[in-house]
Amino acid sequence: MSLPPRNLLADQASPYLQQHAANPVHWRPWSSSALQEARDLDRPVLLSIGYAACHWCHVMAHESFEDSEIAAVMNRLFVNIKVDREERPDIDQIYMAALTAMNDQGGWPLTMFLTPDAKPFWGGTYFPPRARFGRHGFMEVLEAVSGAWRNKRTDILRSADTLSGHIRARLGPSHEKGALRAETLPHIAESIHAMIDGEAGGLKGAPKFPNAPFMHALWLSYLNTGDVAHRSAVIVSLEHMLAGGVYDHIGGGLARYSTDAQWLVPHFEKMLYDNAQLLRLANWAFADGGPELFRIRIEETVDFLLREMKADGGAFASSLNADSEGEEGLFYVWDRQEIEDVLEKDSSLFFTHHSLAKPQSWEGKPILFQTHEQALKSAICSDSLKAPKQRLLEAREKRTRPTRDDKVLTDWNGLAIAALAECGRSFERPEWVETARMAFRHIIDTAREGRLPHSTLGDKAQFPALSSDYAAMTNAAISLFEATGETIFIAHGRRFIEQLDRWHGDETGTGYYLTASDNNDVPMRIRGDVDEAIPSATSQIIEALTRLASVTGDTDIQEKTWRVAEHAAGRASRQSYGQIGIFSACELARQPHKLVLIEEPENPKYVPVANRCPDPRRIDLVTTIGDTASVSLPGGLTPSTDKPGAYLCTGQTCLPVITDPAMLQKALKARS
Repeated sequence: MSLPPRNLLADQASPYLQQHAANPVHWRPWSSSALQEARDLDRPVLLSIGYAACHWCHVMAHESFEDSEIAAVMNRLFVNIKVDREERPDIDQIYMAALTAMNDQGGWPLTMFLTPDAKPFWGGTYFPPRARFGRHGFMEVLEAVSGAWRNKRTDILRSADTLSGHIRARLGPSHEKGALRAETLPHIAESIHAMIDGEAGGLKGAPKFPNAPFMHALWLSYLNTGDVAHRSAVIVSLEHMLAGGVYDHIGGGLARYSTDAQWLVPHFEKMLYDNAQLLRLANWAFADGGPELFRIRIEETVDFLLREMKADGGAFASSLNADSEGEEGLFYVWDRQEIEDVLEKDSSLFFTHHSLAKPQSWEGKPILFQTHEQALKSAICSDSLKAPKQRLLEAREKRTRPTRDDKVLTDWNGLAIAALAECGRSFERPEWVETARMAFRHIIDTAREGRLPHSTLGDKAQFPALSSDYAAMTNAAISLFEATGETIFIAHGRRFIEQLDRWHGDETGTGYYLTASDNNDVPMRIRGDVDEAIPSATSQIIEALTRLASVTGDTDIQEKTWRVAEHAAGRASRQSYGQIGIFSACELARQPHKLVLIEEPENPKYVPVANRCPDPRRIDLVTTIGDTASVSLPGGLTPSTDKPGAYLCTGQTCLPVITDPAMLQKALKARS
């Protein structure tokens, strides 16, 4: 029986889907019933995937999905399904893989045509309503695809079967395990380094994305090998992106990417995951001698998250839109006179350290940025710039704000919680750690029968969680344990892994699927091996297992970690650059670092040193003099707790006990 002939998005929890609830298109959310409708009507499916902060998604919605003539054609010829890619990354990854297999570079909105049994056969991204920009018009595409479905169906079904087989082989394979070798990550990092823009940082060319998985791989390679060129690539990239227009110099926080090769013209949406990963990377780099600019940007970005991204209940919203009042970036841009009117006599100081630019490719008001030199110099006198920037922030708040996607995504919140806990330790900001704790509590309070949701909005929750949710929350739990010493977080981490094993483990016990076993609306279960703007689900799982094994000393978890890492390495070795996160995580598993600190409770000497030296490879455990039960060294050995000291272990090897804080700092900063 067909679904009602009307738009069915009004009751959805996703703000993105709700944005399309008034379209004349008869949208359906992704569901088995929508696919059944396509089978009943013998129509192809028109699948449109986007997200709330996506500028070109809004453009296509306004031009085509709000157009009654185009909507009438869509309703007559297709079953139309709308998906929020952030709410259903498992669906998005399948059809984005299909698009790239068609030799399209991909992106959003993703427009894909499917057979009624959900197999893709043709697609693209943004289509204008009528042909222009060298692109086919959407009306033309609709008629052509429908005509092909009527007249060339046998060919379409054959190609759809072939394409689906290709996707299954790429995203859901089982391969022989691979070896975890010391030379693997440095070799891959050297290949990444060859792609780095030596002047502006980031990958060469445009557009420029922060690309956290690549930056993490370079940083880990530097930590393990001492290759200062890999360190420099990260430092230069951070310096330039944090000076460019892609950074919000008034309100803090990083935009999703720049459209040019100089980090100048941003795509103005702000994503929670970008800013969470920026905090971690800048924290590591600043502690390793990075410029004062990084400290300032960390503080500004945390302020931004707390001011603009906190959702009801204490967790974090997903994103801020790029557009306001129908124009991209309008909320963020200024002309010189506007700034002078707000700052008056202080405008001279402000423009000593900031610049405005309006490149030919940009149609709006000028974009605020800093030259590389301005950014580094302004860090020295940052206190004098706080008041002028605060006045500009207050003036900007009177503008129409971009809309916020208020849905709380479990995995993205896990990233943010870990970043806040780690930065709170490094910067001696207990209020940041407390904010992380509140967000963590909100997420676990939404669980049902021990299972986390993937997404929540108010009292609406989307179950079940993805494997990435359990992995990110396990990592968050361990970071909170390190920041607070509260063992309840380790108990939470264990429970998350138990749920991961139960609902996501594969048939052979060598890995995990992204979608839970009782979620029956996916056309195929995929591994979650492929990195996007964040490391893949598989890489986050390996990191979580590695850290949980290290912090607990549980040999069963250690064995599981190694088994999962070996099989993930075997799969990743066949695809490399799309799976950099797996190689980084396998390096953590190959040689985990563990620091056990024996302290006098009233006079800790070693904890402040450890906090100042964050290291993504390392787990820190603290115990007190005389406590012999709470910690162990690799191999099940028990450290002496008779007096203060520090035990630093790499893999299964530990240095002799360190009894001087200065020597501990030297050991923690040592590079191969």
